[in-house]
Amino acid sequence: MLQGKKILLGVSGSIAAYKAATLIRLLVKEGAEVKVIMTPAAADFITPLTLATLSRNEVPVNISDHNSWNNHVMLGRWADVMVIAPASANTIAKMALGFCDNLLQAVYLSATCPVMFAPAMDEDMWHHPATRSNVEKLISYGHQQIPVASGELASGLFGEGRMAEPEQIVDWLVQHLQKTNQNKPLSGKTAIVTAGPTIEHIDPVRYISNHSSGKMGIAIAEALADAGANVQLVLGPTPQQTTHTGITTIRVQTAQEMFDAVTTRYPNAGIVVAAAAVADYRPANVADKKIKKGEAQLYIDLEKTPDILRTLGDSKGPQQLLIGFSLETNNEKEYALKKLREKHLDMIVMNSLADAGAGFNYDTNKVTLFDKNGNERSFPLKSKQAVAQDIVSAIIELQHA
Repeated sequence: MLQGKKILLGVSGSIAAYKAATLIRLLVKEGAEVKVIMTPAAADFITPLTLATLSRNEVPVNISDHNSWNNHVMLGRWADVMVIAPASANTIAKMALGFCDNLLQAVYLSATCPVMFAPAMDEDMWHHPATRSNVEKLISYGHQQIPVASGELASGLFGEGRMAEPEQIVDWLVQHLQKTNQNKPLSGKTAIVTAGPTIEHIDPVRYISNHSSGKMGIAIAEALADAGANVQLVLGPTPQQTTHTGITTIRVQTAQEMFDAVTTRYPNAGIVVAAAAVADYRPANVADKKIKKGEAQLYIDLEKTPDILRTLGDSKGPQQLLIGFSLETNNEKEYALKKLREKHLDMIVMNSLADAGAGFNYDTNKVTLFDKNGNERSFPLKSKQAVAQDIVSAIIELQHA
């Protein structure tokens, strides 16, 4: 459940800081990517080197080391979940009041993700009205408090205030992510997205390709993942990439490789969005050595590549949705509707190279959606991320039609 999730662990000054080592090992074992930040007081209980070794990431303690600064804003935006464990009485008070006197507090105030905290302190401190008020404030901010345990405390007394065990904290994280996904419209769905160009080799040096950047397909993959889908992105050769935790990227080069990657995964997919610009033709014979320049003209025999969309459309099941793209330079609507019918698509996304700001390599696009029920929707020029949201909204509507 934590595979690929980004967990930001904040460690504050408490004897329970030693448990952070076990917590990190459990999170990494579950497949999470873990980054750790510590308060200077926490470093008195466990070394940053220990936690850096276990998390496989550098562990910052101070905002600046006098030569550079740790970007608290980017750290706060990086995580899927921020967990502060142990959260001492002092750190809880600072969180409640918005103090910003160390790196942990700066990152906390910059965090755009859900926040959980696992208190750790002696029983009298835990039950003090000031602590209770501060905890209630944090809960009112939407944060989740991981319940404290009862047992032997650092003072030698027995009572409430022990930090939850690392295994319990991992369970809370798993339950939180399960609830989050259950509330999303495409939760439980597997989606395949193709993106980018393909290349077809002429010889070891040269190839045939196109100008596709993959930006549109990647934006769609991210929007589908944000809607709860488990996304498999089949990506052609492009420097573009995604770091979204809900996406598994499969890199391919040729049309045949893309065909194989998609068709082997297709039986288990509920949604396929074919946004890649797949080469329609490839050299019939690929030279094994570089073709040398001669005096005469060079002729290359081309053959058709496998038609991915037609193959998927011919075998589409009743519970599967298949969405294609139609990029044209003329007769756009005519060609798009023909493709929609002939390839048994549920929806096609039409765009035109005649529209300024649309098409290859731009960060914007202008599309019209046609579905198999005859509905047509046109949208103005938007960012490709906004276009992706429009497309995914239409997919969700088709899911429930």
